[in-house]
Amino acid sequence: MVEHCGGSKIDGEFVHTLTLTDIASGWTECVAMRVRNQMLVIEGFEKAAADLPFAMLGVDSDNDSAFMNQSVLDYCKGRGLVQTRSRAYKKNDQAWVEQKNGVVVRRLVGYGRLSGVDARNALAQLYASARLYINFFQPSFKLKSKTRDGARVHKVYLAPATPCDRLLAHDSVEPAIKEKLKAQFNGLDPVRLLQEMRTAQQTLSEFAAHGVRAEAAPAGESDVAVFLAGLSSAWKEGEARPPHRKQPKAKHWWRSRVDPFADAWPIIEGWLIAEPSVPVNVLMDRLAAMFPEAYASRAQLRTLQRRVKAWRAERVKELILGGLRKSADAPAEV
Repeated sequence: MVEHCGGSKIDGEFVHTLTLTDIASGWTECVAMRVRNQMLVIEGFEKAAADLPFAMLGVDSDNDSAFMNQSVLDYCKGRGLVQTRSRAYKKNDQAWVEQKNGVVVRRLVGYGRLSGVDARNALAQLYASARLYINFFQPSFKLKSKTRDGARVHKVYLAPATPCDRLLAHDSVEPAIKEKLKAQFNGLDPVRLLQEMRTAQQTLSEFAAHGVRAEAAPAGESDVAVFLAGLSSAWKEGEARPPHRKQPKAKHWWRSRVDPFADAWPIIEGWLIAEPSVPVNVLMDRLAAMFPEAYASRAQLRTLQRRVKAWRAERVKELILGGLRKSADAPAEV
């Protein structure tokens, strides 16, 4: 389950994504949920089971309380599903679905905060197009073998294939399901799916940035042609995936408040030169006695500790490097 909280969980009112993946084929389903709730998890299982081209036989999840509860257990028993869970504190037991959370959900949706019914509906619209594109047109690798020789690991991968291709090549899949997949594949347009995904991403970007959605222009017959024509110059207009991770801001290096020791620092430095090992608490007491109106509260103690630490480090550097410079400048004896 992926949380679209924007980085800080100030409350639980944000959209979640329930991700389900089939290990054998790589078929992936993503379900948008309004909040994190065990009953919504059950509804997500119902939707995924209806969308899957094959029967869902079981559920293997982590130890999240949204999955490990009586409601989900009763649902699995009632539907004949085998429910299993990962080992405690073994997050990598769910490596397949965690990988899909990164390469599918985070790549498509990004890391912004999404909350509200409208944002959930927009996310569901994105997944409706993305599931078809990913499962029918996006190939992926599967690990065939892995051997370890000391510290070196040698991995061999199968030829890349889409989840649909793996289902068509699997002997256990019924012929009727294969025919249905072929018919569905022939009726899909990958360019139109990409256009729908990009439009949904733009909508989610507006929700993440402003919490509201701008009015979209009505769709026309030439939308696909305009979309294709704009691909060659899309890089000039900014990020192709608007809700992707934001670029880091410049480091805040400038001072944002007045230096509390600007006037008293010459006195403090004189004390440090006379007594290099004097405790900072003693220095703070001296300042409070000398300037009670400024330092009686001792609120600047931590700032003074950092300042004295930096001063002492600089003095040590001068002593070491200064001795080396003098040795280098001294004439060699003959």
